[in-house]
Amino acid sequence: MARLFTPYSLRGVTARNRVVISPMQTSQAHDGLASDWHLAHLTRFAMGGAGTVFVESTAVEARGRNNHGDLGLWQDEQVQPLARVAEAIRREGAVPAIQLGHTGRKASTQKWWRGNGALTEADAAQGEPPWLAVAPSALPVGPGWPTPQALGTAEVEDLVQAWGSAARRAREAGFQVLEIHGAHGYLIHQFLSPLANQRTDRFGQHRLRFALDVAEAVRQEWPEDRPLFWRVSLADVVDGGLEFDEMVDLLRSLKDRGVDVVDCSSGGGISSYPTQGKSVSNDLTFRAALAARLREASGLQVMGVGLVIDPRTAEGYLGAGQADLIGLGREALYNPNWPLHAEAALSVNRDYASWPQSYRMHLLRRAASADALRPSFSPGSAT
Repeated sequence: MARLFTPYSLRGVTARNRVVISPMQTSQAHDGLASDWHLAHLTRFAMGGAGTVFVESTAVEARGRNNHGDLGLWQDEQVQPLARVAEAIRREGAVPAIQLGHTGRKASTQKWWRGNGALTEADAAQGEPPWLAVAPSALPVGPGWPTPQALGTAEVEDLVQAWGSAARRAREAGFQVLEIHGAHGYLIHQFLSPLANQRTDRFGQHRLRFALDVAEAVRQEWPEDRPLFWRVSLADVVDGGLEFDEMVDLLRSLKDRGVDVVDCSSGGGISSYPTQGKSVSNDLTFRAALAARLREASGLQVMGVGLVIDPRTAEGYLGAGQADLIGLGREALYNPNWPLHAEAALSVNRDYASWPQSYRMHLLRRAASADALRPSFSPGSAT
């Protein structure tokens, strides 16, 4: 059997295969609440055969949203709508997972289809007013962007507790995997980076401090039998952010605090998207060699993310020890049935056994009809 379609077990959770739908921002929430749109959008990936399905980055406080359409878990009222989503994903055979995040100085932006810039008074007139973003230091994300408010030490400590409270709510909602977003120039990444963190308190003197405190707060609320992931930006190593050795130190320390898997995002430098102030390469192909080095040095398992399109490529990453899980993003939006099609490409379950039961009879008949309609050609026959 192809390794991509072997079960994946970690702590007390088993996924039917190693295909993971990555967290992808959709900007479809209202007041942080999940809707029927999220239910249909995310359940479709479970029906498409993925082993694990992540809900998009979900804010741990209201000012940590990227835009007004982001999901949230900063209050108890947001639990039940997400519980519906988690149950639907599980009912369709996949492991329900969620990513918790805070965008820091990249908050208060327009939805991408409205420009993706900083919110303005014109946006306020349309019902989406700007708010004051917060950050480790009062440094804007790029030229022309608003200056965020620097967090006081007590405020940073409160935010650590906000992560723990959000993890509790994720547990209550029934998610089985949780990921902490420490990449893409968002708040945790800002504390880690010397380009964004110029503090003089303990959160500046030891730039890993905030990340480690968040990991501890989350792990205290997250059950021991459920895996914990952490997202990093591999672009850091080539973009003036964290050096390789510093990233290894971070990951080893996170492992000591109960993190199991590092989600290796290929892009997302400290000041790139949405500002492109200091942009990394636009080639977002999975940086497999670097991920393999981090996997060996840190002892963490790796989820590989970055324009994985061909199933054979995914299988190659797994076979070479460059990843333990394969994350799909944009490719899953293009083809929600990618895992099921990948099974056929890798000669696994060619009789539609993994497809939803209601589909199978129709697909088998379709295949038989297609075979009957396919012309037969003999050597030398006209085409």
